[in-house]
Amino acid sequence: MDLTQGTLEEKNKRAKKMMLWFGIVSLIMSFGGLTSAFIVSSVREDWLKDFMLPQAFTISLILIVSSSITFILAKRALKSDNRNATTIFLLITLALGISFIASQAIGFGEIMKEGYNFTGPTSNITMSYIFLIAAVHIAHVIAGLICLLVVIYNHFKQKYNAAEMLGLELAATFWHFIDILWIYLFFFLYFFR
Repeated sequence: MDLTQGTLEEKNKRAKKMMLWFGIVSLIMSFGGLTSAFIVSSVREDWLKDFMLPQAFTISLILIVSSSITFILAKRALKSDNRNATTIFLLITLALGISFIASQAIGFGEIMKEGYNFTGPTSNITMSYIFLIAAVHIAHVIAGLICLLVVIYNHFKQKYNAAEMLGLELAATFWHFIDILWIYLFFFLYFFR
């Protein structure tokens, strides 16, 4: 397919999708760098080998996977021109995304109760990496929630329908990416010691 062909609107849609994928690839490289640094640092003498991820991180995994499912259901409902179901699933996705962040905050609290902080005399390099990786991911979840709020606003303004759903598709792609990213990070932190 020749990317220079098509109407201005088609070219604009392709450009927006391509920009999103450029952003996603750069995020993959960034998190690849963070997890690589985690691996390289694991040979340090002060590295914790027997740490356990907080229970709240497991709950957050369930929440974010569920939110991806509800986003898929919202997209399907929109394709079927079922506006009420689309609204419900978008709002559930938003609630699950906010719950994910709350669960992560609880997880940070659990780590601090064990006596580890991000920096300072009670910090540890292992836990500092976990704080950093989770916090950077949370920042991207917040960006996803902002996108989701824009989608919800536009949905209420009736800017989307079965034939025109680019904004929702872009937000869904980003949301599924941050979902898959947390699955990777969770299992990386869970199994790599």
